[in-house]
Amino acid sequence: MSTPDAPRPLKYVDALREAVEQEMDRDERVFVFGLDVDDHKSIQGSTRGLLQKFGSDRVFTTPLSEDAMTGIAIGAAMAGMRPIHVHIRMDFMLLCMNQLVNIAAKASYMWGGQVKVPLVVRSMIGKSWGQGAQHSQGLHSMFMHVPGLKVAAPSNAHDAKGCMIAAIRDDNPVVFMEHRLLYGTETDVPAAPFTVEPGKARICTHGDDVTIVGISNMAQEAIRAAELLAEAGVQAEVIDPIWLKPLDIDTIAASAKRTKRLLVVDNGWEMCGASAEIVAAVLESVGPEAGIRVQRMGFAATTCPTSPWLEAEFYPNPGTIAQAAWKLARPDQPDWAPSPDRTKLAYQVQFKGPF
Repeated sequence: MSTPDAPRPLKYVDALREAVEQEMDRDERVFVFGLDVDDHKSIQGSTRGLLQKFGSDRVFTTPLSEDAMTGIAIGAAMAGMRPIHVHIRMDFMLLCMNQLVNIAAKASYMWGGQVKVPLVVRSMIGKSWGQGAQHSQGLHSMFMHVPGLKVAAPSNAHDAKGCMIAAIRDDNPVVFMEHRLLYGTETDVPAAPFTVEPGKARICTHGDDVTIVGISNMAQEAIRAAELLAEAGVQAEVIDPIWLKPLDIDTIAASAKRTKRLLVVDNGWEMCGASAEIVAAVLESVGPEAGIRVQRMGFAATTCPTSPWLEAEFYPNPGTIAQAAWKLARPDQPDWAPSPDRTKLAYQVQFKGPF
């Protein structure tokens, strides 16, 4: 017999909303603001019902002024509130970099720990309906680069809820990255509040032939790639970092040291990206004697395209991930590729995640 707190299937977007609602119930200092959070579409549904329940003092829209509104969020956090600032697209966060990088990230350090900035900054990444150059960028590596900022990148509804609650309760500014194509995917999620704490990765599948690290929605695509590889006789170990900063390098390094092969799949450009950091940190950790072969996958070195046909070439998918892993694991064998009709992205087949 199930209990009221038992896990039940929940969509990613509803897990985000549930996490925020539960924290707003628990702590009256939590409030949500940002462009269109009170709109009838409620940020793809992630803020649905919050205005009706908590009122316009705690859920309200803002002018289209990212820099100024981020300054308000930082001030509120310093004053003891716990704001959740919704930027919709990560691209728009470029308009408030001074506030985030020079104020929010540095305040606690500059004031010797006397000042806290418990701020959550929500933003989406990823393609949607051909949004192209200015609405599809994954800029998470920029924020990973900055001391004082934490970066969450949950790949499923369970972790979306747990990471959001952990982020709201954290006394440091957290950049919360949500891949648009994950919103409709489902995973079993406990009804009661819980946290997925920073700094611990998850091993999603076990294998001895190759380690695949998938960032954000690429964790789901990597799991599906592992299924294709298993049919071809290659056992892949898939790891989801969950939090990109702090980053659990130990779990990844231990796996890569055992399999001798590491493939990192990202939602951003390869140069100076999250994949580069993970590869470099792993190789430094295990040393040259480990003899690990490495490869990165991410955006091609060009601006995000709009055309669906170009998008299909631009973004990694289970097929291209599986092919890259095959080449790492079986370098002396002929090239292999899975059937194209089995390489659709997770949102196209309603993949339910690793749980």
